[in-house]
Amino acid sequence: MTVDVPEWAAETAQTIGRPLIFATVSGAHLYGFASVDSDLDLRAAHLLAAEEVVGLRTGPETLQIDGVRDGVELDVVSHDLLKFARLLHSRNGYVLEQLLSPLVVVTTPVHAELVALAPRLITRHHAHHYLGFATTQARLFERTGELKPALYTLRVLLTGIHLMRTGRLETDLGVLGGGLRYVPELIAAKREAEHGPFPDGVSARLSADVERLREELETARDESALPEHADPAAVEELHALVVRTRLDPPLSLRR
Repeated sequence: MTVDVPEWAAETAQTIGRPLIFATVSGAHLYGFASVDSDLDLRAAHLLAAEEVVGLRTGPETLQIDGVRDGVELDVVSHDLLKFARLLHSRNGYVLEQLLSPLVVVTTPVHAELVALAPRLITRHHAHHYLGFATTQARLFERTGELKPALYTLRVLLTGIHLMRTGRLETDLGVLGGGLRYVPELIAAKREAEHGPFPDGVSARLSADVERLREELETARDESALPEHADPAAVEELHALVVRTRLDPPLSLRR
Protein backbone atom coordinates (compact mmCIF):
# COMPACT_ATOMS: atom_id res chain seq x y z
CA MET A 1 0.00 0.00 0.00
CA THR A 2 1.47 3.33 -1.09
CA VAL A 3 -0.07 6.29 0.71
CA ASP A 4 1.25 9.79 1.20
CA VAL A 5 1.12 10.36 4.96
CA PRO A 6 2.15 13.88 6.02
CA GLU A 7 5.52 14.09 7.72
CA TRP A 8 3.88 15.82 10.66
CA ALA A 9 1.40 13.01 11.35
CA ALA A 10 3.43 11.58 14.25
CA GLU A 11 3.85 15.00 15.81
CA THR A 12 0.12 15.58 15.53
CA ALA A 13 -0.69 12.25 17.15
CA GLN A 14 1.57 13.09 20.10
CA THR A 15 -0.54 16.16 20.91
CA ILE A 16 -3.07 13.76 22.44
CA GLY A 17 -1.33 14.53 25.74
CA ARG A 18 -0.54 11.03 27.00
CA PRO A 19 2.29 8.62 26.11
CA LEU A 20 1.35 6.80 22.92
CA ILE A 21 1.66 3.06 22.52
CA PHE A 22 0.98 3.41 18.80
CA ALA A 23 -0.69 5.63 16.26
CA THR A 24 -1.78 4.58 12.78
CA VAL A 25 -3.68 6.01 9.85
CA SER A 26 -7.22 4.74 9.35
CA GLY A 27 -10.19 5.81 7.22
CA ALA A 28 -10.11 6.30 3.49
CA HIS A 29 -6.29 6.30 3.36
CA LEU A 30 -6.27 2.78 4.82
CA TYR A 31 -9.14 1.67 2.60
CA GLY A 32 -7.40 2.68 -0.62
CA PHE A 33 -9.66 5.50 -1.76
CA ALA A 34 -8.48 8.69 -0.08
CA SER A 35 -9.49 11.77 -2.07
CA VAL A 36 -7.53 14.95 -2.58
CA ASP A 37 -9.59 16.52 0.22
CA SER A 38 -9.94 13.54 2.57
CA ASP A 39 -9.59 13.98 6.32
CA LEU A 40 -6.56 12.42 7.98
CA ASP A 41 -7.87 9.90 10.52
CA LEU A 42 -5.31 8.94 13.15
CA ARG A 43 -6.17 6.17 15.60
CA ALA A 44 -4.07 5.42 18.65
CA ALA A 45 -3.70 3.79 22.05
CA HIS A 46 -2.26 5.71 24.99
CA LEU A 47 -1.20 4.80 28.50
CA LEU A 48 -2.72 6.33 31.59
CA ALA A 49 -0.46 6.42 34.63
CA ALA A 50 -1.37 3.90 37.34
CA GLU A 51 -2.60 6.66 39.67
CA GLU A 52 -5.04 7.78 36.96
CA VAL A 53 -6.65 4.34 37.04
CA VAL A 54 -6.71 3.35 40.71
CA GLY A 55 -7.28 6.73 42.35
CA LEU A 56 -10.32 8.94 42.88
CA ARG A 57 -9.43 11.15 39.93
CA THR A 58 -9.27 8.91 36.88
CA GLY A 59 -7.78 9.84 33.54
CA PRO A 60 -9.55 9.86 30.18
CA GLU A 61 -10.16 6.45 28.65
CA THR A 62 -10.69 8.10 25.27
CA LEU A 63 -9.13 11.27 23.93
CA GLN A 64 -10.08 13.05 20.73
CA ILE A 65 -8.59 16.00 18.90
CA ASP A 66 -9.73 17.59 15.68
CA GLY A 67 -8.52 20.55 13.71
CA VAL A 68 -6.80 21.55 10.48
CA ARG A 69 -3.13 21.46 9.55
CA ASP A 70 -1.70 22.46 6.18
CA GLY A 71 -5.25 22.48 4.83
CA VAL A 72 -5.90 18.91 5.98
CA GLU A 73 -8.76 18.20 8.38
CA LEU A 74 -7.64 16.04 11.29
CA ASP A 75 -9.44 13.52 13.45
CA VAL A 76 -7.30 11.96 16.16
CA VAL A 77 -8.84 9.38 18.53
CA SER A 78 -6.96 7.41 21.17
CA HIS A 79 -8.06 4.83 23.75
CA ASP A 80 -6.24 3.97 26.95
CA LEU A 81 -4.52 0.60 26.77
CA LEU A 82 -7.07 -1.13 29.02
CA LYS A 83 -10.04 0.08 26.98
CA PHE A 84 -8.25 -0.77 23.75
CA ALA A 85 -7.49 -4.29 25.00
CA ARG A 86 -11.11 -4.83 26.01
CA LEU A 87 -12.30 -3.72 22.57
CA LEU A 88 -9.70 -5.92 20.89
CA HIS A 89 -11.04 -8.89 22.82
CA SER A 90 -14.65 -8.12 21.90
CA ARG A 91 -14.64 -8.90 18.14
CA ASN A 92 -14.36 -5.19 17.38
CA GLY A 93 -13.25 -4.79 13.78
CA TYR A 94 -12.49 -1.09 14.18
CA VAL A 95 -9.68 -1.56 16.70
CA LEU A 96 -8.40 -4.65 14.91
CA GLU A 97 -7.95 -2.61 11.74
CA GLN A 98 -6.37 0.26 13.67
CA LEU A 99 -3.88 -2.04 15.36
CA LEU A 100 -2.94 -3.90 12.17
CA SER A 101 -2.89 -0.85 9.88
CA PRO A 102 0.30 -0.84 7.80
CA LEU A 103 0.26 2.97 7.92
CA VAL A 104 2.15 3.34 11.21
CA VAL A 105 3.17 6.81 12.42
CA VAL A 106 4.07 5.97 16.05
CA THR A 107 5.15 2.57 17.38
CA THR A 108 6.64 0.99 20.51
CA PRO A 109 7.56 -2.52 21.65
CA VAL A 110 4.13 -2.76 23.32
CA HIS A 111 2.55 -2.07 19.94
CA ALA A 112 4.58 -4.92 18.46
CA GLU A 113 3.37 -7.25 21.20
CA LEU A 114 -0.26 -6.32 20.54
CA VAL A 115 0.19 -6.91 16.81
CA ALA A 116 1.70 -10.33 17.49
CA LEU A 117 -1.25 -11.29 19.72
CA ALA A 118 -3.98 -10.07 17.37
CA PRO A 119 -4.25 -13.12 15.05
CA ARG A 120 -5.01 -15.37 18.02
CA LEU A 121 -7.86 -13.08 19.09
CA ILE A 122 -9.70 -13.20 15.74
CA THR A 123 -12.84 -15.35 15.64
CA ARG A 124 -15.62 -16.05 13.17
CA HIS A 125 -17.76 -13.65 15.21
CA HIS A 126 -15.80 -10.72 13.81
CA ALA A 127 -18.14 -11.17 10.85
CA HIS A 128 -20.89 -9.53 12.91
CA HIS A 129 -18.93 -6.28 12.94
CA TYR A 130 -18.61 -6.26 9.15
CA LEU A 131 -22.24 -7.23 8.56
CA GLY A 132 -23.44 -4.50 10.90
CA PHE A 133 -21.16 -1.82 9.49
CA ALA A 134 -22.20 -2.72 5.94
CA THR A 135 -25.89 -2.39 6.87
CA THR A 136 -25.29 1.08 8.30
CA GLN A 137 -23.35 2.28 5.27
CA ALA A 138 -25.82 0.76 2.79
CA ARG A 139 -28.67 2.64 4.46
CA LEU A 140 -26.64 5.84 4.32
CA PHE A 141 -26.06 5.32 0.60
CA GLU A 142 -29.78 4.70 0.02
CA ARG A 143 -30.57 7.95 1.81
CA THR A 144 -27.88 10.18 0.28
CA GLY A 145 -26.82 8.53 -2.99
CA GLU A 146 -23.25 9.56 -2.22
CA LEU A 147 -20.20 7.70 -3.41
CA LYS A 148 -18.45 7.45 -0.02
CA PRO A 149 -20.95 5.17 1.77
CA ALA A 150 -21.18 2.98 -1.34
CA LEU A 151 -17.43 2.41 -1.23
CA TYR A 152 -17.52 1.80 2.51
CA THR A 153 -20.25 -0.81 2.04
CA LEU A 154 -18.25 -2.72 -0.54
CA ARG A 155 -15.03 -2.40 1.44
CA VAL A 156 -16.38 -3.76 4.72
CA LEU A 157 -18.15 -6.69 3.08
CA LEU A 158 -15.07 -7.68 1.10
CA THR A 159 -12.80 -7.23 4.14
CA GLY A 160 -15.11 -9.43 6.19
CA ILE A 161 -15.24 -12.15 3.52
CA HIS A 162 -11.45 -12.15 3.19
CA LEU A 163 -10.99 -12.32 6.96
CA MET A 164 -13.42 -15.23 7.35
CA ARG A 165 -11.82 -17.19 4.52
CA THR A 166 -8.14 -16.56 5.26
CA GLY A 167 -7.87 -15.33 8.85
CA ARG A 168 -5.93 -12.34 7.51
CA LEU A 169 -6.96 -8.70 7.46
CA GLU A 170 -7.04 -6.77 4.17
CA THR A 171 -8.65 -3.33 4.10
CA ASP A 172 -7.60 -1.90 0.73
CA LEU A 173 -10.59 -1.98 -1.62
CA GLY A 174 -8.27 -1.73 -4.62
CA VAL A 175 -6.61 -4.98 -3.53
CA LEU A 176 -9.84 -6.72 -2.56
CA GLY A 177 -11.71 -5.76 -5.71
CA GLY A 178 -14.19 -8.58 -5.43
CA GLY A 179 -14.14 -9.11 -9.18
CA LEU A 180 -16.30 -6.00 -9.57
CA ARG A 181 -15.26 -4.26 -12.76
CA TYR A 182 -16.65 -0.90 -11.69
CA VAL A 183 -14.63 -0.68 -8.45
CA PRO A 184 -11.62 1.09 -10.09
CA GLU A 185 -14.05 3.63 -11.58
CA LEU A 186 -15.61 4.29 -8.18
CA ILE A 187 -12.21 4.63 -6.51
CA ALA A 188 -11.03 7.05 -9.19
CA ALA A 189 -14.16 9.17 -8.73
CA LYS A 190 -13.74 9.19 -4.94
CA ARG A 191 -10.12 10.31 -5.23
CA GLU A 192 -11.29 13.37 -7.12
CA ALA A 193 -13.67 14.54 -4.37
CA GLU A 194 -14.53 13.36 -0.87
CA HIS A 195 -18.27 13.80 -1.39
CA GLY A 196 -18.49 13.42 -5.13
CA PRO A 197 -21.56 12.21 -7.00
CA PHE A 198 -22.16 8.55 -7.68
CA PRO A 199 -21.32 7.58 -11.29
CA ASP A 200 -24.27 6.94 -13.58
CA GLY A 201 -25.24 3.41 -14.51
CA VAL A 202 -23.68 1.62 -11.52
CA SER A 203 -26.36 1.91 -8.84
CA ALA A 204 -28.45 -1.09 -9.90
CA ARG A 205 -25.40 -3.32 -10.18
CA LEU A 206 -24.17 -2.11 -6.82
CA SER A 207 -27.41 -3.01 -5.05
CA ALA A 208 -27.35 -6.54 -6.46
CA ASP A 209 -23.67 -6.98 -5.62
CA VAL A 210 -24.10 -5.72 -2.06
CA GLU A 211 -26.84 -8.28 -1.43
CA ARG A 212 -24.72 -11.03 -2.97
CA LEU A 213 -21.65 -10.05 -0.94
CA ARG A 214 -23.69 -9.96 2.24
CA GLU A 215 -24.78 -13.54 1.60
CA GLU A 216 -21.18 -14.51 0.80
CA LEU A 217 -20.01 -13.04 4.10
CA GLU A 218 -22.67 -14.96 6.03
CA THR A 219 -21.66 -18.17 4.27
CA ALA A 220 -17.96 -17.47 4.81
CA ARG A 221 -18.66 -16.93 8.50
CA ASP A 222 -20.57 -20.21 8.80
CA GLU A 223 -17.88 -22.15 6.93
CA SER A 224 -14.87 -20.34 8.40
CA ALA A 225 -12.00 -22.25 9.95
CA LEU A 226 -11.66 -19.44 12.48
CA PRO A 227 -12.48 -20.43 16.06
CA GLU A 228 -15.64 -19.62 18.00
CA HIS A 229 -13.61 -17.99 20.76
CA ALA A 230 -10.27 -16.26 21.08
CA ASP A 231 -7.34 -18.40 22.14
CA PRO A 232 -7.52 -18.44 25.98
CA ALA A 233 -3.73 -18.32 26.21
CA ALA A 234 -3.69 -15.19 24.05
CA VAL A 235 -6.31 -13.57 26.28
CA GLU A 236 -4.14 -14.30 29.32
CA GLU A 237 -1.13 -12.84 27.53
CA LEU A 238 -3.16 -9.72 26.69
CA HIS A 239 -4.19 -9.38 30.34
CA ALA A 240 -0.59 -9.76 31.48
CA LEU A 241 0.56 -7.21 28.91
CA VAL A 242 -1.91 -4.61 30.20
CA VAL A 243 -0.93 -5.20 33.85
CA ARG A 244 2.82 -5.19 33.15
CA THR A 245 2.68 -2.10 30.99
CA ARG A 246 0.56 -0.20 33.51
CA LEU A 247 2.61 -1.06 36.59
CA ASP A 248 6.06 -0.95 35.02
CA PRO A 249 5.87 0.99 31.76
CA PRO A 250 8.92 1.10 29.51
CA LEU A 251 10.84 4.37 29.55
CA SER A 252 9.23 5.50 26.30
CA LEU A 253 5.79 5.40 27.96
CA ARG A 254 6.68 7.21 31.15
CA ARG A 255 5.74 10.83 31.56
